[in-house]
Amino acid sequence: MGDGAQPIGRRALLAGMLAGAALPALAGAPATSPRPRPRPAVAVAVAAAPQRAAPVAAAAEALIEAARLGGRVGFAVADARSGAILEARDAEAAMPPASVTKAITALYALDTLGAGHRFPTRLVSTGPLQGGSLAGDLVLVGGGDPALSTDALGDMAAALRAAGVRGVAGRFLYHAEALPQIDRIDPAQPEHVGYNPAISGLNLNFNRVHVEWRRAGQGWRVEVDARGERFRPAVGTAEVRVVDRDAPVFAYAEEGGRERWTVAARALNAHGSRWLPVRRPAVYAAEVFRTLARAQGIALPVAERTRGAIRGTALVERPGDDLATVLRDMLRFSTNLTAESVGLAASAARGGPVGSLAASAGRMEEWARARLGIAGARFVDHSGLGDGARVSAADMLRALLRAGPEGPLRGLMRRMEMRDAQGRAQRAHPVGVAAKTGTLNFVSGLGGYARIPGGRELAFAIFCADVARRDRLSAAERERPPGGPEWTARARRLQQQLIERWAAVHRA
Repeated sequence: MGDGAQPIGRRALLAGMLAGAALPALAGAPATSPRPRPRPAVAVAVAAAPQRAAPVAAAAEALIEAARLGGRVGFAVADARSGAILEARDAEAAMPPASVTKAITALYALDTLGAGHRFPTRLVSTGPLQGGSLAGDLVLVGGGDPALSTDALGDMAAALRAAGVRGVAGRFLYHAEALPQIDRIDPAQPEHVGYNPAISGLNLNFNRVHVEWRRAGQGWRVEVDARGERFRPAVGTAEVRVVDRDAPVFAYAEEGGRERWTVAARALNAHGSRWLPVRRPAVYAAEVFRTLARAQGIALPVAERTRGAIRGTALVERPGDDLATVLRDMLRFSTNLTAESVGLAASAARGGPVGSLAASAGRMEEWARARLGIAGARFVDHSGLGDGARVSAADMLRALLRAGPEGPLRGLMRRMEMRDAQGRAQRAHPVGVAAKTGTLNFVSGLGGYARIPGGRELAFAIFCADVARRDRLSAAERERPPGGPEWTARARRLQQQLIERWAAVHRA
């Protein structure tokens, strides 16, 4: 995370906190659910490759050996329009897909909810407005929007004032039942990492709080806020203290209804900042809205939780972005919260509410078998963060072929920059790649489409994983394991080399 204190907008917030990659652009996308185009079943095997691919397989082996990754490398590549398999290696091996899972989640959400689906956030009054005061309760109702920001809540507070509201005679309530409350995506991850937040029907700032520290004499000044581009409200429901210790660097506890973090002083620079996850996001969002409302001259009592059906009049509604936009950001920045939120919403729309990510992932598995023809995949969540997920390169290729190069997925995927041996972007590179990356410790995946010289479209999936090395990591090593960044760099270089090899041999 950066160590500046400047306000951050939604896109900048995404870019600063996350990493990610990119269906046609869905301009004028239909409000109804787009369906993946039916295609013949794809049987991926080395034997299916044409005779001329034998030298390419040998070259691929040389590239893999030179990458020195250990573990396994599996890949499969096909003509994206005909489905003809061009080359494959260890393609049926089930491997961790990491964030490549998000490409499946995107197709699942589009097929179930439709590209025009939105996640509205509302302010609902249960009584009439009398002389500037609501006679009933004011309810902040979350619709599961994964991208709700502080700025959006500030605009809602301003709209509430414009509607004539100055106070509430009843209660201030929050409602977060659109999605289940899940306190972390993957319990095996380090406690403090921002990519493993809680999930709720009322989310805010990707369920992270901004912490900035600065040395002040013999002590520390720590500020905790929910900063946006235009608003920077302080946060009281999360507390961060710097303490005199070496380890652990971060420790977390919930006490007295507050989230309390302590940070090891000896691990800090004199000035810095980072985003920490919140585990009670609906409480966090309600507190921030109350602060923003107060700045508009609207006095609200301390928020209370409410459940069940909400009856009343919507005074303010923020519709949120359409699903296509939400998914484009998800694939570009690889936001885990977005993947889990849209996946849970799709599962609820398909078969009723679910209480866990595992149950929701099970529904996505059933859908993937029926709609994409991938019978061997196993999902434990919608983001790919959990260790138990397994997908083969062959199954990922089947999904990409069913979606099709003209289907919605390609246009939402991020354009992947091809790089030279020194890591510099090659903007005039003749191969155009739209793909989703996936990275965990000693796991790297890439799945998508490549347009190669001559205009041929390829669909491909590449999975690299040294699971044994990953499993040996201690909890303390998981955020930045020894040798991990170097391994990932070699895996990504190998993936590009394979794409360049295919482009040279399989051009039309």
